[in-house]
Amino acid sequence: KAKRLLRQPAKLSGVLRKNHPAPYVRRVGWIREIQATIREHKREHAVHILRLLRKDLGLEGTCLSEVLYKNATFLNLVDPISHDLLMNLARDLQCPKKEYDPWKSADRICRQLIYHLSPHSTWHSLKTSLQKKLSQDSMDLSGIPLTMRDVHRMAYYLQNNGNNLTAVDLSFTEMTDDMVRLLLPFFWALPNLTHLSLNGNRLTRATTKELTDTMKDMNKFPCLAWIDLGNNVDVSSMPQPLLVGLRKRLSQQTTLPTIYESLDCDAELSGGHEASCQEEEGCVAEDKDTPCDFPQQCCER
Repeated sequence: KAKRLLRQPAKLSGVLRKNHPAPYVRRVGWIREIQATIREHKREHAVHILRLLRKDLGLEGTCLSEVLYKNATFLNLVDPISHDLLMNLARDLQCPKKEYDPWKSADRICRQLIYHLSPHSTWHSLKTSLQKKLSQDSMDLSGIPLTMRDVHRMAYYLQNNGNNLTAVDLSFTEMTDDMVRLLLPFFWALPNLTHLSLNGNRLTRATTKELTDTMKDMNKFPCLAWIDLGNNVDVSSMPQPLLVGLRKRLSQQTTLPTIYESLDCDAELSGGHEASCQEEEGCVAEDKDTPCDFPQQCCER
């Protein structure tokens, strides 16, 4: 009876996951739908789905120029890779050029997005991962669906074997805010941890707030350089105080993998803006029979 009772929470968790899949499942489904509409040459429908996908990832602008220049929330993106791929896909769909086949190019970008936004095949479980000899400096549990019971087991492992860890990968593990909240004290106590990957889970802005508050104490996460929070529920940008906390832990020469904020960003964008405008205007002029769905300024870069 006791064993049956212990199994019930895991079964309930599995049912909930099946009925309410992680956000990446919905996003990958949209990308596959874009691929299908591209093959059928239904550009308008593909653009519509792309808008849904961008909004779901926190990229709520509808025009290319709006996304690139006007919205400050895009300057501290948690997932610059998805941002760049989505912008390239938008260009191919909204401003197709005659020099190459836009449909092949868009399909290739979709495949890259699917690879980036979905877990890769894993053939191990949490138990075997913790029992076998791990790398001296990393713990990779990516792609293993974790329950709260698993999280307790992992916390015990970190407490007893985490002193040498520099990287922990918990991407695509069905992590929730409550699970991260339980693990936080064990994470911040790791003396050599530099990279923490939490992308592709069920985390919300509540987790970023707790991480931000934690980073204010320089005794916690003493060596942390980066936290990957991309592809979660509603976490689209890094709070500035969290970035400041990370920068305080880095040397002056080290740069973070973000799209640069403030003056550097403005200078780089203004420098390349005129040349890009000419390129995109040429796109519109060359293909007058196939006008973009958006105003011409939406194709400016």
